[in-house]
Order: sequence, then structure tokens, then C-alpha cells
Amino acid sequence: MSFRLSRMLRRILVALVYGAGGAVLAALIGGIVYLESQPDLDVWHLADLDEEFTATSRVDSFADYLALEDRLFAQLDEEVYARIPGDERRLINRYHRHSLSDPERWSPNWNRSFELRAETPKAGVLLLHGMSDSPYSLRHLGQRLNAAGATVLGLRLPGHGTAPSGLVELSWQDMAAAVRLAMRHLAEQVGDRPLHVIGYSNGAALAVNYTLATLDDAAWPKVDRLILLSPAIGVSGAAALAVWQARLGHLLGLDKLAWNAILPEYDPFKYNSFAVNAGDVVYRLTGQIQGQLDAMSSGGKLQHFPPLLAFSSVVDATVSTSALVSGLFERLPAGDHELVLFDINRMAEMEPLMRADPAGAVQALRDKPDRLFTLSLVSNENAASRSAVVRSAPPGEATATESALGLAWPDEVYSLAHVALPFPPQDPVYGGRPVDKSPGIHLGDIALRGERGVLQIAASEMLRLRWNPFYPYVESRILAFIGLSGS
Repeated sequence: MSFRLSRMLRRILVALVYGAGGAVLAALIGGIVYLESQPDLDVWHLADLDEEFTATSRVDSFADYLALEDRLFAQLDEEVYARIPGDERRLINRYHRHSLSDPERWSPNWNRSFELRAETPKAGVLLLHGMSDSPYSLRHLGQRLNAAGATVLGLRLPGHGTAPSGLVELSWQDMAAAVRLAMRHLAEQVGDRPLHVIGYSNGAALAVNYTLATLDDAAWPKVDRLILLSPAIGVSGAAALAVWQARLGHLLGLDKLAWNAILPEYDPFKYNSFAVNAGDVVYRLTGQIQGQLDAMSSGGKLQHFPPLLAFSSVVDATVSTSALVSGLFERLPAGDHELVLFDINRMAEMEPLMRADPAGAVQALRDKPDRLFTLSLVSNENAASRSAVVRSAPPGEATATESALGLAWPDEVYSLAHVALPFPPQDPVYGGRPVDKSPGIHLGDIALRGERGVLQIAASEMLRLRWNPFYPYVESRILAFIGLSGS
């Protein structure tokens, strides 16, 4: 290579490096400007609630956890509810007492941990809600399980049920420590009865994390059966980079950079604003799970993983359904495991409008000869019917048996959504129409109409399905799976 050509290549390389650096810098500045243009942070974004449980808290029992929770909610009243400015005292502000979104309109306040005891328990069930969520999301299942004879504990995970600021400093270790306390307490309540865990979204990841930990440490109560709803087993790798946004904001003194979304808080049982750290916590937790599976895959410990039943939509904008398969189901040895997928509505005639049809991926999974779990698909009976059937293929078999559900797709629904699975159609907050009477706001069928770009709440968020038309099937499958269907 001539000296002149070599020199030219070096110049090109330097230009490319400077150009790439400039592009990154421009994108960074643009991102900062955009985020700083978002609405101002409110008291519920900034409150420092130091009565929250952490992995280092001096809490030795679940009774202590509840006592700390009492102090936390008293602090919430003092630091948030009592301090909102006059212009925030609105009819749908969660943090304005007596508004339609005030959680105290509901009795009990389902943002708090709850325990439903059976006089002679047949089993113990721990309920773990999702990120930015609350125990409300699994309360229907909890009440039904309790009616069937189970003692049920709905755990409020650290950082949740209070103010969005609780997610800014949260770690997955804090939540995992709370799960251990709750499981130990539940085991004490039910004695030698079976123990089951139901996890929703990030709660599903915590459930798997705890279950794997018990395979390594016999000191913790074992899980007899595991049920997952919309499991967060795999999330976008972008979450690993997003945390640097928050770190940069801390370095520059720009508090807004700690947030992916700054929105009005109108939902009584879920934060609308979302901290960057919350996404990073889910990412780190799912990485912890993969590390546990790696460590156990060669030692034979996974042979003791309990029977698993999971429910997921084939389309999920929050978590990766394919990662649920590759990151969990395909890593487990043969056992009584089943994955239930909810298809898109094949009669909705929406296929031309969709970016991709999941049918090919589902069929490829069903056809895999080395599949070690049962694969069930809830879908239309045929292309001319809204009636739903479930087609189940046992491990290693491509041929599925078909069973009618006695349920059907609603006319206006083309798919389920991540947030919909644990809620029955009649849920007073998130259900469709008709619903049980709500003491406050009803969010299940919001459809505000007007010009685009006017509201802070995206139209896509308002149109997202919040309830599950197939909830009765989910509930009946769970009861049967843990042996309570005859109760």
C-alpha cells in the first residue's frame, strides 16, 4: 500500500470517528432537550419516602414488614398528599384526597399488602404484582383462591403502591428480600400444605428468581407449583443503556432525566409516570435469572424445578414472548410445564394492518420435535367465528387436541395486551362494559376523542386493552393446576 493511500485511509477513518462522535453528541443533546421539555416534576416524583423496605432494612418478620408499611403510608400522607399545590387538587389526581382516583375510595386500599386467611388452608398462595403496579392487579385471583380454600398473601413490593418516586432508587434485591419474607410467613401460616406462587409481569420474574434460589438453598420454603402471567423473562437490551440517561441526569443536576415518562397520575393502583431505573431493575433481574439457569443447567438441579403454567399474549409490547420460550421454557428439563398463548383475533380482519403475523412463530414452536412442554393456543374456532377454542399439543407432538372454551372475542378487540391478562371483564377499574360498580374512576374503556397531540396521554395508551375476555379460562386453569378446582 502506498504512503499516499495509507494517509488517505487514516484521514477517512479519523473523519468517520469524529462524525460518529458528533452524531452521538447531537443525539444526546437532542434527547436532553426533549426530556427537559417534558412536564415539570411534581411532589410525587420527588418525595423521599425513607420508611420503605429495602434489602438492608432491620426487618425480621412479615409482621415487621407490615408495621414498616404502616409507617410508610403515614409518611406518604405527610410528604405527598398534604403537600400537593392547589392547582393539582383535581377530580382525577390520585394524590388529591376524595378525587375519583383516590385509592382510599376503595376498601381496603389495594395498594397495600393483603392477607386472606383460610380457617383450614388447603394451600398457601403468594401473589406478586408487576413493575409500577400494586396488589390490586391480582386481587380477583386472590379472592377466588381464598374462596376455594387457600390462604393468600398479596405482597406490596417495595417502591410500589405509594408514589412514583419509589422506583427511582429501587433495586431487584429489595424486592427479592421482600419475597423471601413473605414466603417464610406464608409457610408458617399453612404448615405442611403446598405453597404456590403466582407472578404477573415483573412479579413473574421475581417468582422464577425465588424458585431458582430455593433449588440452591434448602433453608427457604419450596415452591410446589408456579404460575406466571405476562412474564417478564426477557426485555429489550435498550434497558441496559437507558440507565445511563438517569446517571447523566444525576451528574448534570437534571432530575427529569431519571424518567422515561412524566404523566398525570390518574390511576389509583398503578403509576403512570415511569422511572428509568425501573426498566433497569427488570433488565438486571432477568439477567440474574439467566445466570442462575446457566449455573444450574449442568448440575442437575433444574430437575427439581416445580411444575410451571404460564400465560402470555402472542403480541406483547412490554415484554418478549419469544424470550419467555428461549429464556425459560426451553431451558427447563421435561416436567409438567405448559405455556398458554393467546392468539390475535383471527376474525377481526386486521391482518393487513398488522406489522407481522405471529402465526408462523407459533407453528414453528409447535412443530419442534424436541419441545419438552405442552403448548396451548387460545384462538378462533375458525376464520368465520369469534368463538374461542384452545388447541393443546403435548411435549414433542405437533398434533393438537381442540377444546371449546365457551368464550368469544368481543367485536372491537383484535388482541390481548400485556396489562390485560389478570383482569376479568367486570373489573370495576379496568374492565369493559358492563362492569361492577366502582367507587371511583373507571379506566377500562377510555376513548377520549379530539385532535392528536393535544393530550399528555397517548391515544395508543387509551386504546390498550386493560381486561381479559378469557379471564374465566385463566382462573379455571389456575385452580385446576394447583388442585383447588373442586372447591
